Amino acid sequence: MIPQSLKSFQRVAIIFVALVALSACNVLTRLSEVGDGPKVSEIANPIKRPQYRPVSMPMPAPQEISHKANSLWRPGARAFFRDQRANQVGDILTVNLSISDSAALDNKTTRERDDKEDGDLTNLFGLEGEYAKLLPQAIAAATTVSLGTKHETTGDGDIARSETITVSLAAIVTQILPNGNLVVFGRQEIKVNAELREVMVTGVIRPEDVDYTNAISHEKIAEMRVAYGGRGTLSDLQQPRYGTQLIDIIFPF
Repeated sequence: MIPQSLKSFQRVAIIFVALVALSACNVLTRLSEVGDGPKVSEIANPIKRPQYRPVSMPMPAPQEISHKANSLWRPGARAFFRDQRANQVGDILTVNLSISDSAALDNKTTRERDDKEDGDLTNLFGLEGEYAKLLPQAIAAATTVSLGTKHETTGDGDIARSETITVSLAAIVTQILPNGNLVVFGRQEIKVNAELREVMVTGVIRPEDVDYTNAISHEKIAEMRVAYGGRGTLSDLQQPRYGTQLIDIIFPF
C-alpha cells in the first residue's frame, strides 16, 4: 500500500511537471532573447498562417454579365473608369484605425423575499395521541410542521471603460468573395529597444469604400478584428507570474 502522503506528493509532482511542460516553450523563447529583447517575426504569406481560415459568408446568386456593342459601359460594372485601388488578391491598401470607445454602466439590484409555512396535524385516523408514546418528548399536534425562509439580496455594479487606438497600417487583399467584397489582412510590428509592439487587423470590405488615396477607415470594415499588444521586458513586468495566474484560475474563494 502506498502511503497517503506519498500519493499527495505524486499528484503535486505531476501538476508541477505539467506546468513546466506548458510554459517550457515560452521560457526557452524568453531565455533566447536575453540581452536582445523580443525578435521581430519574419514576413510570411498571411494565408499560410496556422490560424488562417477562409471567410465564408452568405452570398447573392451570381448574375450573368452581358456586353453591349458600341458601349463603354458594361452592365454590372462597379466603376466607369479603372484606377489603382486595391481590387485583386495581393493588392495593398491602407487601413486607418481611429477607435475611441467609451462605456459607462451602472446597475443596482435589490431583492427581498420572506416565506413561512405552517402544517397542522390534528387528526390522523385517531393516531395523533400516540405521538407522545413513540417520541421521547411530547409534541403538539397543532404545530407539527413549521417552516420559514427569508432571502435578501442587494447588488451594485459599476463599469467604466475607455479605449483609444489611432494607427494606420498597410493591409493586403487575401481573398475575393463571390459578391466582389474583399477580405483584407494587415499586420505591423514595431520594435523599440527591448519592447515589441504588434498591430493586426482583418475584416471584409467593399471595393467601393476604398477612397481615391487607396485607403479605408475602420468603420467601413465588416467583421473587423483588431489585436494590439506587445511583448518584451515591460509587458512581462505588467503580467503576474505563472503561479499567481494558476492560483487565480483554480482557487475557488
